[in-house]
Amino acid sequence: MNLKRTMTLALAGMALGVGNFAVAQTTLLNASYDVAREFYKDYNAAFVAHYKKSTGKDVKIDQAHGGSSAQARAVNDGLEADVVTMNTTTDIEFLAGTGVVAKDWAKRFAGNASPTTSTMLFLTRNGNPKNIKDWDDLVKPGTQVIIVNPKTGGNGRMAYLAAWGYVRKKGGTDAQAAEFVGKLFRNVPVLAKGGRDATTIFLQRNIGDVLVTFESEVVSVDREFGAGKVDAVHPSISIVAENPVAVVERTVAKKGTAEVAKAYLDYLYSDEAQEIAAKHALRPRSAAILKKYANTFKPIQLFTVAEYFGSLSEAQKVHFNDGGQFDKLYTVK
Repeated sequence: MNLKRTMTLALAGMALGVGNFAVAQTTLLNASYDVAREFYKDYNAAFVAHYKKSTGKDVKIDQAHGGSSAQARAVNDGLEADVVTMNTTTDIEFLAGTGVVAKDWAKRFAGNASPTTSTMLFLTRNGNPKNIKDWDDLVKPGTQVIIVNPKTGGNGRMAYLAAWGYVRKKGGTDAQAAEFVGKLFRNVPVLAKGGRDATTIFLQRNIGDVLVTFESEVVSVDREFGAGKVDAVHPSISIVAENPVAVVERTVAKKGTAEVAKAYLDYLYSDEAQEIAAKHALRPRSAAILKKYANTFKPIQLFTVAEYFGSLSEAQKVHFNDGGQFDKLYTVK
């Protein structure tokens, strides 16, 4: 009798183990950047429904958000994310360099593995009391600018490169761009850790006259803090910021989630996902959907990273690595 009971308990334990394994197989963790949390909340719900309909299988998506570079380091250090969805390619290139994602990750999905793009714009307090219209207004004496630390977040790197490129696009030299960006960062009272931290500093701590952030943050601010708290100002010139994605090969090999992880990222290119992106003010790759949301995406003269910096990796070395241009231009307060 005892033997029979022991065997029954053992079989029950095995069944429980298999059940837990099955749950683990259908749970994905998406490690993403700060200001994408609302987009992925909506996207995840759409993907779960799509995956169930197309495969008959259930899947659960967990999210982890923070400054993009901090997230990349966390994944590198052992955070078991199945996918990474970042706002700068350097963060995924870092993971490719350590063998966490595939070396050819940028070729695994369309559009340089970037299903959406964004750009940098300004959020001012309601009514735009300082009458801020373009980058030149951010370097005026007495204007306080809130920006993410370029060394910890892609949001900050893109703001820095956008300001630098603004000078270059207007015919200025790198020396003039360095002088301009130096003036800009002298107007920064405190560097934020990530995009959401920057918004909190601006709206909850009430510091600064203008917030430089991703276009998509406008929608998030209206939803979280109520419409009418800020005015969105589109500068004359800004940068194309790709939002790259990759499967974390190390994790999916361990968990057996490669198929569902790929499906999760593939679906970002679907019309449904591109519509969701547009509603969150992320610029869709789909030309038809981008045109449909022309009122959201104001015309800005856009330049690419390659135009003035070669690549984000090259920009990282020159501008953001320890001892680079940013360290020369900015002294931590």
